[in-house]
Amino acid sequence: MVTDIDRVAEGGSAFRAVIGEYGAGKTFFLNLVCAVAMEKKLVVANADLNPDRRLHGSGGQARSLYAELTRNMATRTKPEGGALSGIVEKFIATAKVEAKANGASTDSVLHEKLEQLTELVNGYDFAHVVAAYCRGHDEGNEQLKSDAVRWLRGEFSTKTDARAALGVRTIVDDAAVYDQLKLMARFVRLAGFSGLLVCLDELVNLYKMANSQARNANYEQILRILNDSLQGSAVGLGFVLGGTPEFLLDTRRGLYSYPALQSRLAQNTFAAEGLVDFSGPVVRLSSLSPEDLYVLLQKIRGVYAFGDPARHLIPDPGIYSFMEHCSKRIGDTYFRTPRTTITAFINLLAVLEQNPGASWQNSLGSIDVAVDTGGAADHITEADGDDELATFRL
Repeated sequence: MVTDIDRVAEGGSAFRAVIGEYGAGKTFFLNLVCAVAMEKKLVVANADLNPDRRLHGSGGQARSLYAELTRNMATRTKPEGGALSGIVEKFIATAKVEAKANGASTDSVLHEKLEQLTELVNGYDFAHVVAAYCRGHDEGNEQLKSDAVRWLRGEFSTKTDARAALGVRTIVDDAAVYDQLKLMARFVRLAGFSGLLVCLDELVNLYKMANSQARNANYEQILRILNDSLQGSAVGLGFVLGGTPEFLLDTRRGLYSYPALQSRLAQNTFAAEGLVDFSGPVVRLSSLSPEDLYVLLQKIRGVYAFGDPARHLIPDPGIYSFMEHCSKRIGDTYFRTPRTTITAFINLLAVLEQNPGASWQNSLGSIDVAVDTGGAADHITEADGDDELATFRL
């Protein structure tokens, strides 16, 4: 992933599908990738898909996704999101510095920079809107600046309103979302950033769509993004998608149901028996080893104690006993999805903290561990340490 980020920063493109079970740590992994990207001067846009936000739609769903992405735009100096206005301001500041260094007028430098955007789809109107923001910046016209940002965020719902406010004939609609992202990637590079990384999580919502025609239309958009990335058509643009194995592998409703995607995303047949291949577009999150999980639980214990070893609620042998308990109750599954085990461990710490007289040995005799299966939960309960009284329910 770091190599992909470097490639995007150099003007290339990247596409990765991060695949893992529910609770395997996909969202955490995506957040980590975003943090690395921001440190390398990339602009990061992230959003979760849901029934009202997807890559393709005819009722404003794709525009809603674009609006969410632009609303969540983040940079190293503004990691919490809402960085779009700052990016445009930096573009203007960069142009002024170049104009002063070259002895040219700021308007001529701005025009020269924006001219590079007009070769792309909708590029002329995009450049016109950015120029309108520059005018509003110079004239102190806050309304013009606000209208320009609204257009860039895809918040205009009708062309009439956009024409009245900015004099442009187009808006960001469902059909233009991906083209608009390519424009934005080119623009952030003109503003002095290295590129744009788009992180989309919860793509399992595409898999859950009942309408096969709408589902295939979204898969066509993914195919278009993948082709542009592999062929180098996109400049300074990277995509990271998070989904479950079913979303990828299901030949009836998943990405593998679309033959063009199945051939491109197929696993390397030579990567078997412990061998890995990270050069392909699919990254499968591997399970944690018991040793990894032991270290993770130690870190969580430290965080829960605010970094003070004297306030640890459970000793190292207690962590080992907790893992042994989970292993006996639910087998090797307990370390494949960290969310399940971490939740149970934090619940144990909460009980020990709020009940000072409680013993962790006694608590482990009545622990309740829920196995996250994505919508359903297997509850395995040991009552008073008696295996005969253990109850299993789905």
